[in-house]
Amino acid sequence: MRLIPLFFGAGGRIVDPGSATRLLSAAKLRRSLAHHILLLLLLCAAASAQETTLHVDVKLINVFVNVTDANGAMIGGLTKEDFQLAEDNRPQQIAVFERQSALPLALTLAIDTSGSVHKDLEIEQAASKHFVHSVLRPQDQMSLIQFATEVRELAPFTSKASQIDRALDRLRPDYATALYDAVCKASGALGKKEGRKVLILVSDGGDTASTATYAQALEQALRNEVMIYAIIDVPIAASAGRDTGGEHAMITLAEQTGGKSFYADDGGLDRAFTRVSEDLRTQYLLAYYPRNQEPGRQFHRIQVTVPRAAAGAFNIRHRTGYYAELPAVSEHRPVLQ
Repeated sequence: MRLIPLFFGAGGRIVDPGSATRLLSAAKLRRSLAHHILLLLLLCAAASAQETTLHVDVKLINVFVNVTDANGAMIGGLTKEDFQLAEDNRPQQIAVFERQSALPLALTLAIDTSGSVHKDLEIEQAASKHFVHSVLRPQDQMSLIQFATEVRELAPFTSKASQIDRALDRLRPDYATALYDAVCKASGALGKKEGRKVLILVSDGGDTASTATYAQALEQALRNEVMIYAIIDVPIAASAGRDTGGEHAMITLAEQTGGKSFYADDGGLDRAFTRVSEDLRTQYLLAYYPRNQEPGRQFHRIQVTVPRAAAGAFNIRHRTGYYAELPAVSEHRPVLQ
């Protein structure tokens, strides 16, 4: 007698052996399929993790350059190939080159209204108005601040010369001078703007009320890529109380940031403002993406030369360098097609 195995299905019913075999095979197939699907998902996740890349955003560094000859005359007509650019003495490739940069201007006019210069206030107002109307283009913006015991914004950034005119009429004299505070405040506001950022200081240079130091003012200007143009208004050139140290501070602020300094008594305030305007119209723009940087440096020094020129033939002005920032790191995951 042959024993036939019995298989029971749901509800205790007896299932035909052939049907049972098929059920077992189907169950095995489902388990195998689930196993392969899980394996495929794990492999996809591993591949995605391996292909994840980190991208470091490299900032384009703008360097605005003025080139003059030994007599101070502007040198135009130079080409990209005439310049060599280096960072910390390491050669860099010029990625962007422009003559007479058409980039918008963001300007802040900062006028000293302290007791030492208040006698020239009306002259400063008139000369400033002429300058505003001559330099401000539709794409540009200007703000006005006065500084004495405190720093006050009289007009926010605007492209309307009439608004600056009305603000200039509100200049009022005070006693002390917060020059470095004015540089810090103006630099912070300019740093939020695009294009060329210019601070024009009109003062005799004597700082008597700032909470900020010269070093802090210079750092703020450099961090915010601000060019400082200093118009030094000395009330009495031969005065025993003349602050030559303050004048020197204004001169070096201009030199370190790529700007320039002028004395108001050399042709008057109108002439000084005209020379600022001419300087801004004759700038070259050299821009580069830093490469082969020296690690660990907080401040990177910029060097610009015109190799074909004889030694001492050209005076090349630009900002001395820039402060490093922590790189912005973004995670990029490739899209699976």
